[in-house]
Order: sequence, then C-alpha cells, then structure tokens
Amino acid sequence: MKVSLIQTNPTDDRQRNIRQAIALMEEAMQTDAPDLLILPENFDFYGGAAGEKLKQAQPAPGGEAYAAIQQFAEQHGVWVHAGSLVEKIEGDTRVYNTSVVFDRKGKEVARYRKIHLFDITSPDGIKYHESATVKPGEDIVTYDLEGFTIGCAICYDIRFAELFIALADRGADVIVLPAAFALGTGKDHWEVLGRARAIETQTYFLAPGQIGTHHANGVARQTYGHSLACDPWGHVIAKASDSVGFVTVRLTRAELDRARGLIPMREHRRLGRHVEA
Repeated sequence: MKVSLIQTNPTDDRQRNIRQAIALMEEAMQTDAPDLLILPENFDFYGGAAGEKLKQAQPAPGGEAYAAIQQFAEQHGVWVHAGSLVEKIEGDTRVYNTSVVFDRKGKEVARYRKIHLFDITSPDGIKYHESATVKPGEDIVTYDLEGFTIGCAICYDIRFAELFIALADRGADVIVLPAAFALGTGKDHWEVLGRARAIETQTYFLAPGQIGTHHANGVARQTYGHSLACDPWGHVIAKASDSVGFVTVRLTRAELDRARGLIPMREHRRLGRHVEA
C-alpha cells in the first residue's frame, strides 16, 4: 500500500485552505499514485479571532471541506483520511475536531473525534486552551482499508500511550495521527513520540502535520510540520521538509510480520487485558 502524507499551511480562509489541499493531493496522485492520502489536523480552518471557530464550523456531511474531499476520493478512486475538520455540533457552543475517512467510491467509512485536548502553555510562552472551543470525543476508532486495519488519533493524542495500546488491541496495523504540532514542543518531542508509538504498538505510524505561521486572536503561532512516517520497528522511513508539500511511503505486510515475529509483544502483553492464571 502506498500512502502520501500531505503537509499544508492552513489559515482562517477556508476556501484557500481547501484549494491548497486539493492541489497537493492532485500532485501526489500524478507523481506517486498512492492508495491513501492523509491530510493534517484542521486542514480546512485554523486560527482567526476568538469565537471564529464556532462561526466557521460546518456540519459533516454538508460542509464545503467534507464535500470537496468526498468528491476528490470518488473522482480519483483513492482513499482519503481527511486529517481533521471543524465539525459543527447543533445546540453547543463548542465544535468537534473530527477526522473523516472516505473510500475509493467517496463513501464515508470512519469518523474519529479528537479525545485529548491541548490545554497547555508551551515553552515559548504561548497559551493554548483547546477545550474552550472543542468538545472531546469518546470513541476509539479503527477501520479496514483493503486488508490493513487503520487506527485513528489526532495531534495531542500522541502523548497518551493508552489510546495507542487500545488501538493495537483492536488489531491496528497502521495508526494515522494528523497534527498541528506547536513549534515549541515539536522540535523536542515530535519525532521521539512518533517513534515510541510505532515501537510500542508494532504498527506503522503516519503523521501529516501543518507547517508554518498562522494567526489566532492576533498572535502569530508556528506549527512544526515535519510530517512523519515510522515503520513498526520504529525507524523513520519518511519526513517532510520545512515547506508545504507531501511525502509518500510504501507499507508492507511483510514488515509488520517481521517486527511482530522478532518481538511478539501482543502475545506477551499482560496489563490491561484478562490473562489466565
């Protein structure tokens, strides 16, 4: 299976963001003909003034980004893991941060809503309070992609190993984590966390990230980028450069079997599951 990780620089201009994502996906299709395209977190809308996220939230299905990506999947006969978009919640003052997955016919086959929300002050002093505008999801989500079981996560979820172990217990072969990782934490933690999650779950770890500057409430913020792919042994097999673009990797069942055969962790794991005495 070939997979392209799309690295974009979304802003508070949804139509511009969608055009950028579509253009990069088109280029990836022409260059590498992947089976799966993955977009970063909040690829459709990011930043803006306070309260703008709620105003810009759209239903899924029904919103512009949802429709554009669904149409792309159908027209090109390709799977698309639509990073995450801002999903409207009727009657709520918050939104969901939601990944939606489409198969080759443009049918929605999975939906994951971000569970862990980013409420921190980063090393550069910038405060993030995602829970003020985003409602956390509750469901652990996997889906089948032509024989590979794909597990879903988003950005800050990367720090919570228990979610990844739960995905491994559900048979995940690949874990997809779209991100908008902050520069301050990304330069120290992004790669080491990605490699750790791949090693402990013995899965491919695929993480497309946003890159560059956006403005939120008048403050310039930097996202780290460095879209990352790790194999089940924890090797980095692809990493994007510091610009908008994409990288493509090939995943094989043989590499999954090799890593799991060398160290059969799934057979040995005892904590968190029932084990006969």
